[in-house]
Parts: sequence; structure tokens; C-alpha cells
Amino acid sequence: MNYNNKIFKVVSNTSNGETSEEVLFRYKQEGEVLTCNYSGGQIIEGHLIAVVNNNGEIDMRYHQINRKGETMTGICKSTPEILPNGKIRLYEEWQWTSGDCSKGTSILEEI
Repeated sequence: MNYNNKIFKVVSNTSNGETSEEVLFRYKQEGEVLTCNYSGGQIIEGHLIAVVNNNGEIDMRYHQINRKGETMTGICKSTPEILPNGKIRLYEEWQWTSGDCSKGTSILEEI
């Protein structure tokens, strides 16, 4: 699976997360290396770097600056599903590596 030039938005997120429907994720991929810039809502600027395996699963690390001026970091594993319309839905399990180090889940969909 290749995520190059795909844009995703948040469909749902647990309450301890900072991303929302206003955040757009712009993915770039070369080989198994995935990068992304994202912003919107409570996020001023965010970046992620990841490795994509043969099943399209993503193992990522991210950092972002929120509207409170805080730098937040975390890890995330995303599992893809191909929707009937051919778009990709990502089921994510993440954990902050800063702040309270809590865990959460989110769902992103390709737009």
C-alpha cells in the first residue's frame, strides 16, 4: 500500500488526543518510509515519520506544537482498511511520550 500524496482527516479520537476534524494530514511516501506534515484545530504544526510494512500498517513517531505553545510527542500504530469507495480508513492506537503518557485511539479517513 502506498500513501504518497494522500490526505487524511480525523473521524474520531479519544478525549486525551489533540487532533480533531479540522486537522489535515498530508502524507508522502518513498519506499517504506512515510512522512507527513499536519496542522489545524488545536495543532499549529505537526510532523510524523514512519515505516510502512507489506500489509500497509504504519509504525510512526510524531511531534507537534499545540495552540497552548506546548511541544507534544508520541508513538502510533495504524492499521488500514480499504473502504467500498476505494478510500483508506486508518485505525490508530497511540500513546503520548510527553505530558501524561496516556494512550488513546483514533480513526482517520482519506479525503
